[in-house]
Amino acid sequence: MMYNSEFSSQPQPSAAQLVRSTLAALVVATVLLICVVLPSEYAVDPTGAGRFLGLTEMGEIKQQLAAEAAADAADTAVPAPAAVPVATAAVSTAPLPAVTVTAKPVVQPEPQPAAKPVEIAAAKTAQAAAEPAKPAARSRTVSFVLKPGQGAEIKLEMKQNALVNYSWSANGGKLNYDTHGDPYDAPKSFYHGYGKGRFVPGDSGELKAAFDGKHGWFWRNRTKQNVTLSLEVSGDFINLKRVI
Repeated sequence: MMYNSEFSSQPQPSAAQLVRSTLAALVVATVLLICVVLPSEYAVDPTGAGRFLGLTEMGEIKQQLAAEAAADAADTAVPAPAAVPVATAAVSTAPLPAVTVTAKPVVQPEPQPAAKPVEIAAAKTAQAAAEPAKPAARSRTVSFVLKPGQGAEIKLEMKQNALVNYSWSANGGKLNYDTHGDPYDAPKSFYHGYGKGRFVPGDSGELKAAFDGKHGWFWRNRTKQNVTLSLEVSGDFINLKRVI
């Protein structure tokens, strides 16, 4: 009885106070959703507060990472080639008919005169003319600045089995990279990778074209400062072009 009397004596909130508290909570939740959650998770910033607070950049990075992860998952889901049925030849068990072979007289070949030097030289010249002309070896050096979050892509036009030596450096910074190639008129979903890396200062080696088309590198600067990228290539390529 004593406790029931003390509880009933406490002031209870009125219906109007409950409505005001509920509305205030809804307003606060809406503000947090628009100014914090949407910019930081989905890079959606209708008020500009997310960009001011640095949350929109976080959301852009999350969306880019999600897109890159989806692309990697799509690349690994390559269907296995269908098994090729092996044709089996029917084997006959019937006995073979007897064949009588009569030896023919051996005819001794007549000695042939040696080929003249002029004819040999003419044959070599004709063979050289029949071989396709190979592009001359080239060298290029490219350098540019990548801002924080910025990406860039450079492609070399190469024939199948063509080979180039390359070396690129972030000049004290670090970059994410993806070395890949595309054949001429490739579909949008096509991807052929040669190698990837995250937050590396540079890379070097040989790039051998797996097919006729365009082969090269994509870089993205995930750091907070500008990075100067320098690329050197030399070898058997037709041209070099920055596509992004």
